[in-house]
Amino acid sequence: MTRLINALSALTLLAITILSASCHRIEEYADDPQGNFEALWTIIDEHYCFLDEKGIDWDAVHDTYARRIGPEMTREELFIVCADMLDELKDGHVNLSAPFNTSYYRKWWSDYPQNFSERLIEESYFNFNYRQTGGMKFGILSENIGYIYYSSFSNPVGEGNLDNVLYFLKNTQGLIIDVRDNGGGNLTNVETLVSRFITRPTVVGYISHKTGPGHNDFSEPFEIEYKPAAEGRIRWGKPVIVLANRSTFSAANNFVSVMKLLPGVRVVGATTGGGSGMPYSSELPCGWSVRFSACSMLDAERRSTEYGVEPTEGCAVDMNPLEALSGKDSILEFAIALLQQAG
Repeated sequence: MTRLINALSALTLLAITILSASCHRIEEYADDPQGNFEALWTIIDEHYCFLDEKGIDWDAVHDTYARRIGPEMTREELFIVCADMLDELKDGHVNLSAPFNTSYYRKWWSDYPQNFSERLIEESYFNFNYRQTGGMKFGILSENIGYIYYSSFSNPVGEGNLDNVLYFLKNTQGLIIDVRDNGGGNLTNVETLVSRFITRPTVVGYISHKTGPGHNDFSEPFEIEYKPAAEGRIRWGKPVIVLANRSTFSAANNFVSVMKLLPGVRVVGATTGGGSGMPYSSELPCGWSVRFSACSMLDAERRSTEYGVEPTEGCAVDMNPLEALSGKDSILEFAIALLQQAG
């Protein structure tokens, strides 16, 4: 993570320098419906990183929602208008938080099949006899294939945890890492996990940030480089399959994009939910907090993953509801068959 930390430090320093040297006047807004609306619109206009990439006419959005603002509206009514405006960004990283509510755009996952049941796997594949450590559930499937379910990159995963898990699975013919329904978390945990599957320093992506208020004011992309796990740590050299669904988001989306480009790794399931922007928070005059995507992260081939990462060619699979009723996860079954063929 050192290179990423250095890159982020450089971005922070550059941002401070630009803000200090800029003659751009910071507008002050009144704490009334119109002032709060204008403050929110301007924050997104000047700092959100995907307006042009998503083809959003933010000026037109302003005109549409400004018509719904009135001086006598309640805070609850103002919140609804502002939340509706933010939904135009179609971004799960965008939230407006007030003491009485938090907005959240859900259609990035709610309009798609869930394609996952944690209970089904625990019951049908392990009879609830699985191991658990460092935020991971793991075990050996009957086909002698290792299985790890990692539900959130917010759960710390230690080097010792990984050594124990991979050692336990060492005699299996391949490994399945399941990050379905993983909503993201800490990118440090992504690096810790990925380091067990690379043998040399590897550029895994790029990051750039806004350098000014213009929609295309971005820094040059900084390389993000991961190093392999330290000598003495267990590394995995057998085939790997990563399972993903639409609810694989943010840091988990990044994990899938990195793993997909590694040799010997295939991604099975559905296109991930995206969420490649690193979030940042600001505040409105009324004290409400707004979180939004401020830094754009690209994959190792400099492609945006904001719209998600597709499965490896030929590996797109949905769960069959009828098979699920009989205790079969068709996505997991597809991955098991692929590993058996490889073996």
